[in-house]
Amino acid sequence: MPLTQRSTLTQFLIEERRRFPGASGDFNALILDVALACKAIARAVALGELGGHSGDFSAQGGAINVQGETQKKLDVLSNQVFIRRTEWAGNLAGMASEEMEAAYQIPAQYPRGKYLLVFDPLDGSSNIDVNVSVGSIFSVLRASKEVEATGRDVVEADFLQSGAQQVAAGYALYGPTTMLVLSVGDGVNGFTLDPELGEFMLTHPKIRVPEETQEFAINASNSRFWEAPVKRYVDECLAGKPGARGKDFNMRWIASMVAEAHRILMRGGVFLYPRDSKDPSKPGRLRLLYEANPVGFLMEQAGGRASTGETPMMSVQPSSLHQRIGLVFGSKNEVERIERYHAEPLPKASVDPLFSPRSLFRD
Repeated sequence: MPLTQRSTLTQFLIEERRRFPGASGDFNALILDVALACKAIARAVALGELGGHSGDFSAQGGAINVQGETQKKLDVLSNQVFIRRTEWAGNLAGMASEEMEAAYQIPAQYPRGKYLLVFDPLDGSSNIDVNVSVGSIFSVLRASKEVEATGRDVVEADFLQSGAQQVAAGYALYGPTTMLVLSVGDGVNGFTLDPELGEFMLTHPKIRVPEETQEFAINASNSRFWEAPVKRYVDECLAGKPGARGKDFNMRWIASMVAEAHRILMRGGVFLYPRDSKDPSKPGRLRLLYEANPVGFLMEQAGGRASTGETPMMSVQPSSLHQRIGLVFGSKNEVERIERYHAEPLPKASVDPLFSPRSLFRD
């Protein structure tokens, strides 16, 4: 499509708003502020060791965040950018971030709005040092009527909404090109940042995840901790054409969920970071509010599926701000197969040590 015919993100949001004649414009303004934050983070990521600050923002890494992880300088910077670019406009009642233990209150000098912003400011930051694609993930929720009416400080319970209640979700991918992939509840669209114009341009309209795939992504180093249904699924994929699936699969693992999600949205596949027995105190590795829900929302809006492996992800009721959970998402038929394996009794061949299939990943 010629450049002159492409929609900017602003044009796209205006067209979407026309479906709701009574809309105030606050939602559009919020998404544009998030997009601006993503542009600033993209610049900081691109500068790498040449940077270290962005505009008026400065950051020091090395602290341990609420997740028990060592923060990199760009983690702290990205969190600051999200806050400063969105707190002032009067669209938000409050925010929650993977990098902050408690909910963030809108400062008293700014008006408060009717939306909640939840975000992982820099997903996959462990890949920064090796120049692998990273990204930002965000989710927009509607504040309760009581919060909107009173303007009170937000509390943890205000954010504990199921994935199905999300108003919008998206991610920015900082790779060879910077992309913003967004759903406002009417499908999924991808925008590419034009560095000359400084605008996100609509380049991937109405993205759909193929229902079938021959690619899967999983961290095989955790295989000894997997539950039996996950082992069964991976074993069948590895068996290839001679096996039960009758076709060959390729395995991928980037260790950056934004990059994994983007690959699946572009060409299909299935991603597994399931619950396992590695740390019994954690029912999963990924964060429900900051990662699983927004990515799950995008997948379902694009015709894919997201699940815990047993339960649809969009129906899970959060119990805490930093709750962890197992996650499987991607091509619908593969995710449904994994859910079915969790529901079915284990096949006899899978528990018989004499006749069970051989695998590099079997205990």
